[in-house]
Amino acid sequence: MSNQKTIKSPFTLKGKGLHTGLDISLTFNPAPAGFGIKIKRIDIEGEPIVECLAENVNGTTRGTVITKNNVSISTIEHAMATLYAYGIDNCLLEVNAPEFPILDGSAKYYVEEIERVGIEKLAAERKIFVVTQRMVFVDEETGSKITLLPDDQFSVDVGIEFDSPILSNQYAQLDCMDDFKDQIASCRTFVFVREIEQLLKLNLIKGGDLDNAIVIYDQEMSQEELDRIADLTGQSGLNAKKLGYLSGELRFKNEPARHKLLDLIGDISLIGMPIKGRIIASKPGHKTNTSIAKQIRKTIRKQEVLPPTYNPNKEPLLNINQIKELLPHRWPFLLVDKIIDMSATKVIGVKNVTGNETFFCGHFPNEPVMPGVLIVEAMAQTGGILALNTVSNPKEYSTYFTKLSEVKFRNKVVPGDTLIFHLELVEPIRRGLVHMKGTAFVGEKICTEADLWAILTK
Repeated sequence: MSNQKTIKSPFTLKGKGLHTGLDISLTFNPAPAGFGIKIKRIDIEGEPIVECLAENVNGTTRGTVITKNNVSISTIEHAMATLYAYGIDNCLLEVNAPEFPILDGSAKYYVEEIERVGIEKLAAERKIFVVTQRMVFVDEETGSKITLLPDDQFSVDVGIEFDSPILSNQYAQLDCMDDFKDQIASCRTFVFVREIEQLLKLNLIKGGDLDNAIVIYDQEMSQEELDRIADLTGQSGLNAKKLGYLSGELRFKNEPARHKLLDLIGDISLIGMPIKGRIIASKPGHKTNTSIAKQIRKTIRKQEVLPPTYNPNKEPLLNINQIKELLPHRWPFLLVDKIIDMSATKVIGVKNVTGNETFFCGHFPNEPVMPGVLIVEAMAQTGGILALNTVSNPKEYSTYFTKLSEVKFRNKVVPGDTLIFHLELVEPIRRGLVHMKGTAFVGEKICTEADLWAILTK
């Protein structure tokens, strides 16, 4: 378990907008735990706020656009990628325009400012989306494909492909977020000269120039036509016979692929929490990136509590003998085998259910099903360990049930199942009164959930 973070103090970046050409001011402000990442449009009456979540995405042409109540902000992906890379969960971004400044087309300046002001750790714990099974999203129209796989940490592989003699196939990867600053952040967005005129007609690159994008000239045209397009973007002196990168030297040989990786991180961050898993993307784009983010958001909304990760090969935090030192229960009523994680407000325990459990003799002989009341008892014992962990001498205390509510049995538990209990304090323990939310999982399925109250007493 890790703590949520925010920035230590505000900072402001100024620059022109890629789409609008406006002079824009963007301020990052610290925010409390549980706030999330939100954007405030200070140029609109009432200063409306839009949450940076995938369900608010309503545009993906040359950037990611989020909208709520007809209030939109575009080109947010570079800022979002940087916040994600630095583990910042809570931040209020104030902007005076319908888009973020493009700066130099990368995330370089966001990184510099975050490192300058510093990061503050908050008391609340982070929620993490753990990829437990293969997830695939394919855009048949573009051929874009994104695959999520289980892994021990967050990592990204990206491959891009264009019908171009200058930029054909490239590959980039990021195995550790510690490398984001040096390997990814400075990589700029890119555009082909042959796309510019149409983009200008769509009012999509009024602020674009050679200072904020890699411009690729890969299909020869007449000098007259090239000069006309150059005039539209305020450029001059281009040679129609010379194909290549008009922006000068690349920062990396595969800078375009690295920038696509940067965009992908920014878009996938819209699930609202960090990911534990590996992303493999072929020809990614904002549309595909945000579509899979929306899929993940639907999964998260279905389950308030995500299934804990259980690695049976990892040494438990508390084994059965250590649990016996805390709980007075013994066979056949000790229903927690080990504790695999615990913090000041949360605990995760494990119960391996075998066919030798005594209650299966009568419940039921020909169809063994673990009684729901014993699942709740096992949850309570796990929660009791959390409560006892808050006192200096737990051997002098016991916990007793005082109330149950909102008990739901969603799936049965049978021999061979491994029960994972997730107990979290709803509010701080005061005068020995304990209120917890409990959820019991078998694999990814919730089998039981309940609100539990107890008294912690000598």
